[in-house]
Amino acid sequence: MGRIFRSRPVVTAETHRTTLFEIFFDLVFVFGFIRVTEFMIARPAPVTLVQGFIVLLLLWNSWLVYSWLGNQARIDVGLIRAGVTVGMAAVFLAALVIPDVWESGPGALGPRLILVMAYIVVRVIHLVLYHWAAVGSPRLLRTIRVYALTTPLSWVPLVLGAVFGGTAQILLWTAALVVDMGGGVVASVLSGWPVRSPGHFTERHSLVVIIALGESLISVGTGVGAEMMIRGPVLVAALLTLAATVCLYWLYARSAAAARQALTMNFGLRRDQVAANAYTVAHFPLIAGIIYLALGVEQVLAGLAHDESHGTDALNWIPAVALFGGTALYLAGRATFLSFSVRSVRPWQFLAPGVALLLLPAGRYLPGLTALGLLTTFLVVLVSYEAVAGRGRGPGARSDPELTAR
Repeated sequence: MGRIFRSRPVVTAETHRTTLFEIFFDLVFVFGFIRVTEFMIARPAPVTLVQGFIVLLLLWNSWLVYSWLGNQARIDVGLIRAGVTVGMAAVFLAALVIPDVWESGPGALGPRLILVMAYIVVRVIHLVLYHWAAVGSPRLLRTIRVYALTTPLSWVPLVLGAVFGGTAQILLWTAALVVDMGGGVVASVLSGWPVRSPGHFTERHSLVVIIALGESLISVGTGVGAEMMIRGPVLVAALLTLAATVCLYWLYARSAAAARQALTMNFGLRRDQVAANAYTVAHFPLIAGIIYLALGVEQVLAGLAHDESHGTDALNWIPAVALFGGTALYLAGRATFLSFSVRSVRPWQFLAPGVALLLLPAGRYLPGLTALGLLTTFLVVLVSYEAVAGRGRGPGARSDPELTAR
């Protein structure tokens, strides 16, 4: 124990890569993503989609700050590892109570306060460890101190929202997120968040996207259930889900390769700006889109597995919005990701989210299996078109002298 407190932070090198401990850390957040999906599955309604979005943002902020910490110093050794482990425990507790944080009535206050207190613990640990790891970097210390002035302000509406509940909770927690993220932007503009290892930074974000994509596959088993007989339509829907997930992965993988090259070729403040915009900002729509898609898939599979009409009934609005709206959100995040990183978005990449939304009304009045087939067909066509149109050239890649400017 004494060795832990006497240790010094191990600053990362340019060639630093993601550690096994960081991947293990991500699994706790995947559990949180699953709990958000379970919450929305149990109460499919428009307000539930909003509530799930807010909790996803809280989880994303919690993961995000530790990804920046891990880029500054190794989080798998010494005092930082001990602190991050405590942070993992807090995230795990928060994830456990997620399905109950929007309840009302007697006993509803407890889960909300547990989530808020756990979130505050996660953020306090991060600020302390990041400040400790930034010793020797005056610019980073200045950035952290600016951020530390605004972050605690966001905790006030979080606590008040937990106390009041209901509509006030939605409004106050939204205000808390605005204050928190706004503080990060202010700190970035005034001083900047330095990226020491672009390879580590891009790899961390790519891995969490891939892990989140697994949520869409997990939703197949959730929708079918453990006691239902697997029928033909269920098998077809499962294969369609796998095909759609593969398409989303392929679209991201091509984008990630070009973005990583762009980040590596930039230096100094330009690199920091690309990292903050393309990864901190643009990756959240990717994650949220995947979670909503998983919700839609679960609803379709549940209908096929438990409905004696063999999937001929039209899809309800909530699963339709989750399927097509989630895909549109993912594609919009991808276009934003490319815009901030390689600074070039092809016309079809810009239009793809709109096409997904245009398919939503049609999907609403189609049977669930047919709607899922329509969505998968759209993604297959999009992937095929990009493979042909982008042959011999990376997605959005272009020759730009600014990419190499310091």
